[in-house]
Order: sequence, then C-alpha cells, then structure tokens
Amino acid sequence: MAQDGFVLVSRESQITKQSLAVSPVQSRHHEGAHDYLAEIASFIDHQSEKLWSLNKFIHNNPEIAFKEFKAHEALTKFMRSQPERWQVTSSACGIETAWIAVYDSGRKGPAVSFNVEMDALPDLGHACGHNLIASASLAGALATAQVMNTHSLAGKVYVFGTPGEEGYHGGKIQLLNRGAYHKVDVSLISHPSVLNNSPFVRTTTFCRLEVEFFGRAAHAANAPWQGINALDALVTSYNSISMLRQQTQPNDVIGFAITNGGGEATNIIHAYSSAVCTIRSSSSSRLETLIEKVSACFDAGAQAAGATVKIQVIKGYKDHVPNMHLASSFAKHWSSLPDPYPVGPELRADEREYVHVKASTDQGDISHALPSVNVSFAIPAGPEKGGPHSADFEKAAGTKGAFDRAMRVGKGMAAVAVDVLAEEGFLETVKEEWRKRFGAGEDV
Repeated sequence: MAQDGFVLVSRESQITKQSLAVSPVQSRHHEGAHDYLAEIASFIDHQSEKLWSLNKFIHNNPEIAFKEFKAHEALTKFMRSQPERWQVTSSACGIETAWIAVYDSGRKGPAVSFNVEMDALPDLGHACGHNLIASASLAGALATAQVMNTHSLAGKVYVFGTPGEEGYHGGKIQLLNRGAYHKVDVSLISHPSVLNNSPFVRTTTFCRLEVEFFGRAAHAANAPWQGINALDALVTSYNSISMLRQQTQPNDVIGFAITNGGGEATNIIHAYSSAVCTIRSSSSSRLETLIEKVSACFDAGAQAAGATVKIQVIKGYKDHVPNMHLASSFAKHWSSLPDPYPVGPELRADEREYVHVKASTDQGDISHALPSVNVSFAIPAGPEKGGPHSADFEKAAGTKGAFDRAMRVGKGMAAVAVDVLAEEGFLETVKEEWRKRFGAGEDV
C-alpha cells in the first residue's frame, strides 16, 4: 500500500451490522464454493511450484512504479502459457506496463476479477510485498477458471495487471477511468503485513496539497519594509496547521514538508516559498473537510504576510470500503483451510469487525466503483519484526513461508469468486449492499 504500513484499530461498527443486514437473499445453495474448496486447494497446490518461481523472479527484480517491464513480460508470458483459454492484452488501455487477461466460459454469467500489483519501492525493493499480492491473485484467478471449466460454470474471470500502486497516480485508477472495470462485477485483492489476517480492511483516503507563496524581494537591512515575505507566509501557515492538529480526529493525519524556504540568502526578504502537505483521513467526506481547514491555514498565512498563495490539490486514493458479504465469504473459507505457517491472530469464520489501517491504496477507488475486498494477511516477520515499507519486511516478503501464506489467501479468494459464480442470488446480495453503501441506482 502507498505510504506507511499498517496501524490497526479493530472495532465493530453500526455500518458493519447494517451492511450484513442488507436485504438477505433467501436462495438455494447452488453447490457453492465450500463444495469446491478442496478442489481449489488441490489445484493451487499443484501450481505452487510454478507460482513460486514467478514470485521469486518478481521479488528479485524490483521495478518502481510504471517501470515494471520485467514483471509485465513475465506475468503476461505466464498467463499466455496456461492451458485454459485466457485472452491476454499487453500494455492495456494505453498504459505501458498494465495488462489484462480474461477467461471466458462462453456463457453469460457474473464477471469476477483479481488485481495483480507489480511495482516496488525506490531503494527498498518489494518492501510492500507486491510479489505476494501478484502470486495470491494469480493463484486465485487460475483456480477459479479451472473450477469454471471443470464444472461448466457461466461467467468470466478478469486478471488486471495494475502498475504504479505506490505513490498517488495509481494504475488501478487509470484503468478504472479508461473503462477497464466497466463489465466487472466484483474485485478481489490482498495485501501482506505482519500483524493481522482480515478481509474487513478499511484503509484511509489521502490527497496531496502543493502550495506556493509569492511575495516581493527586498534587502533585509536596507529596506525590509519594501518587501513581502513569502517565507513568513509559509511559517505562519505551518504554525496554524500545527495548532489545527489539536482539534483533528484520531484518524486524521496531516504531514508537512517545506520544499523551498526562499533560498540560502539571509539578508533578503524572501519573494518565494513552497511546501507540500499530505492529508489522510478515514473517509472521503472527512478528507474534504480537512482540505478546507488546511487550505484556510495557507490562506491565513498568505494574508498575514501580504503574500499571495497558490494551492494545488492533487487527488490521492479513496478509502477502501470492504464489501461485507464478500469479506464474510472469505472468512468462512479461510477458516476451513489448513495453515502450515500460523501467523498473527486467526480469523474466525464468524468475524464481522472492521480493521482500520492508516495506509492507503488505489484499491480504495475500486471499492467506490464496484464491490471489493482487500484481504490483509500476516506473513512470518523478519528478525526485526519490521512492517511494510521496511528493509526487514522486504526480506520477509521473499521467503517461502510468506509465499505459502499467499497461497492460502489465493485459495480463499478463489472460493469467494466461485461463490459469486455458483451461488444463486449471492451476487445480487453483494451488489445490493454496495448500492446501499454508495447510494447508486439500480443501473450501476
């Protein structure tokens, strides 16, 4: 996930209870994924050696956002080598390292999707474990297609190779804006950590404010009264934001960096200064409120100094809102799978609590567009117990133990996908929850 790692606060909310209470569909269980779970697990176990080799290749060849050329080549080649009829598109939607693979049963039915992340962190490699995200999604997608083929299930499976998750220009958002997810019903993905196992993850939303102050230069000794100090405007703004932090909510985070303090000269009134501010919060509506409050601090600083200010608001990622029915399906299947590497608190089959994290991801934008689950799973920690975005976690993400945990996640996600495909009425229940959450009409 972009920026920092997990900070966990588990709590049950009224929204959670309401989501699970959304118009339950009384339907007959059309086989259902539990009947397929052993088959899914066996298939992924037989594919694990190939997936392990691919996982190691991605981990050992880290590439930064939108430069994932080796990963793009390796992953598309792997998908084209599959015996099932996958249609693979390289450099999809005009994005050089994005790709899409589609398995079509040939019969009209639900469309399930898995997102594959590929990018690494500058100077830290795969310290966010995107190699594991890719492996889990591939395992889940291949197993889903296998079950569809064997049992003649109608529908499609999409795999999206999504570049550039780290930062704030996420590949998923670009693919979403270019129509890639238009025909998809649900989106599944996962993310490793060292702390928890949960499909009920709620992430933060964030944006970036790039701010410039414009004043008028003057000699600080001869005629300082002729100047307008842009650095004073910036410092006043910084102090105002520091005071604002006293009245922010627990999930609000305001980060600040001075990018230009007016230069090195000390005998002038500075005509220019600039800063960058990153704002995080628990929901998109709360973020908008914070943007207004922080922008008011910048305006006040400029007014106090007599300077002018330019504020550019750059959108980041929306908060990820898990679909509770999809998440509950995963919890049920995960709890039925054996675990060769027990790590972190075990997920109960009846789990219903959100796990709130301070991290952000472009999967959040996907969750606002269609039903989504972003499964958090713990991997065996390194010697220093470091979390995501640490050198210690980068090493941990390359281990066989971490990979085996990802395979368990892949099995659980495949079982969720088969629930969507095979269980009569389940998809409509999932969509009804999503519509109620986001206030969308029936045609969404």
